[in-house]
Amino acid sequence: MPGESRAHLETEPTPLETAPAPLDTRPPRGVSLFWRTFFFLALLLIGCIVAWLQTFRALEYEPRALQSAQQLASLVNLSRAALVHSDSIARVSLIKTLADEEGLRIAPREPNDTYRLYDVDSLSRNVSARLNARLGADTVVAREVNGRPGLWIGFSIDGDPYWLMTDASRIGPVAGTTWLIWLGTAALLSLSGAAVIARLINRPLKKLSFAASRVREGDFNSSQLNEAVATSEIREVNIGFNRMAQRLSKIEQDRALMLAGISHDLRTPLARLRLETEMSVDDMQAREHMAADIEQVNAIIDKFLDYARPDHLQPQRVNLNQVVDAAVFALGSDPNTHISTSIPPDTMVTGDAVELQRVMSNLLENAKRYGQNPKTGVTEVEIAAKAKDNWVLVKLRDHGPGVSPDILEQLTQPFFRGNVSRTAATGTGLGLAIVERAIARMGGRFALANSSSGGLSAHIKLPRAAD
Repeated sequence: MPGESRAHLETEPTPLETAPAPLDTRPPRGVSLFWRTFFFLALLLIGCIVAWLQTFRALEYEPRALQSAQQLASLVNLSRAALVHSDSIARVSLIKTLADEEGLRIAPREPNDTYRLYDVDSLSRNVSARLNARLGADTVVAREVNGRPGLWIGFSIDGDPYWLMTDASRIGPVAGTTWLIWLGTAALLSLSGAAVIARLINRPLKKLSFAASRVREGDFNSSQLNEAVATSEIREVNIGFNRMAQRLSKIEQDRALMLAGISHDLRTPLARLRLETEMSVDDMQAREHMAADIEQVNAIIDKFLDYARPDHLQPQRVNLNQVVDAAVFALGSDPNTHISTSIPPDTMVTGDAVELQRVMSNLLENAKRYGQNPKTGVTEVEIAAKAKDNWVLVKLRDHGPGVSPDILEQLTQPFFRGNVSRTAATGTGLGLAIVERAIARMGGRFALANSSSGGLSAHIKLPRAAD
C-alpha cells in the first residue's frame, strides 16, 4: 500500500505542478516599472539626439559647401594668375613651391586622361556646382585622375587645360569617427541621466510596494513610510498609507481581543452547563447528548480562534515524519479508518510544527468524515511526500466519492460547505479555510483536486528546509 501511494504521487501531476498560477496570490512578474521608465526615457533621449544630429548635419552642408567652393575657387584663380604672370623659369619654381608648401600640384591635362567626377554625396555635388558657376562651365571637379585619388580641379590658362590637385579633406564633412564619438558620449550621458531619473521616480513606489507586502503579511510595524519627504504628492500618499496601516493594525488587535473575550465569556457558562448537566440530568442518554452538544460548541469556538490566528509565523525546521505520525496518532484508532503513509525518512520542511500538525489533523478529520469508500464504507487515506527542487510535495488522498468540480475551488472559502457536508451539520465550514491560511503563513501552497482513480486529493507544497 505505501509503495502504491508513492508511485501514484510520482506519476500523477499535481495541481501545484501543472497550474500554480491560480494558487499564487502575487501578481505575475514582468518588466519592472524602473526598466519601463528607463526604456521610454532612453528612447526619447536617443530620438532627440538623432534628430539634433540630423538637423545639425543638414544645416552644416550649405555653409560648408559655400565656404569650400570659395576657398577652392580662390586657389584656382590665384594659381592661374601666378602662372600667367610668371616667366618660364619662375613658373617651374612656383609649381614646386606650391607642391611642397601648400600641397597643391599643377599638371597639364592630357586628352587621354581618365577621371571620375566628384559626386559621391550631396555636399560634393553642391561644391562642384558652385565651382562650375564661379570658374566656368568647362570646369571639371574629379575625385580620381588616372587612378590617383584626390581632389582634382580642371581649369584652363590661355586655352591650355591644366589639373590642380589638392587634399580632398578641404571639402569633406566632419569625419565619421568624430560624429560617432560625439554621438556615443551624448548617448552615454543621456542613458545615465535616464537611469538616475527612473530610479528617483520609482524609489517611492518600491518602498510603497514593500510596505504593502508587509501589511499583507500582517507585519504592520515594518510598513511605516516616511512622512517628511520633500515631494508633496508622495508625502500625502505616505501619510494616507500609514493611517490605513494603523487602522488595519487596530482592527486586527480588536478582532483578536474580541475573539479572546468571546471565547472566555462562552466557555465559562459552557463549563457551568457541563457541570449542571452531569449533576442534574438523570437520564443517561439525555446527559450524553447534552455533553456532546457542549463539546461541539467548544470545538466550534476552537475553529473560530484557529481561523483568526495571526498571519505571521517564525519559520523553523520541522520533521514532516514526526508531524504526520503525531496527527495520525491523535486521530485515534478506528476499525473503519485505514491510514497508510509513504514519506522518506527525515524529510525536513520549513514551517511551524504546531500549525502543520493542525493542518494534518484537519485534513485527516475531513477525510474520515467525508471520504468513506462508497462500496465498503471504510475510509482509506494515503499520505505520501517527495522532495522536488527546493520544495516538498505532500499528497493526502482518500477513496471517497470526491466532490463536484463546480464547487472544488470553493471548498477553501470560509463557511462554505459542500453538498456532502450539508448532510452532517457538525462542522463550521472553516476546516479547509484554516488549512489554506496555515499553509500560506508557512510560505507554501495548498490545492484540492479529484483524483483520477477516485476520491479527493489534498496537495500541499512546503518549502524544503536547508540541510
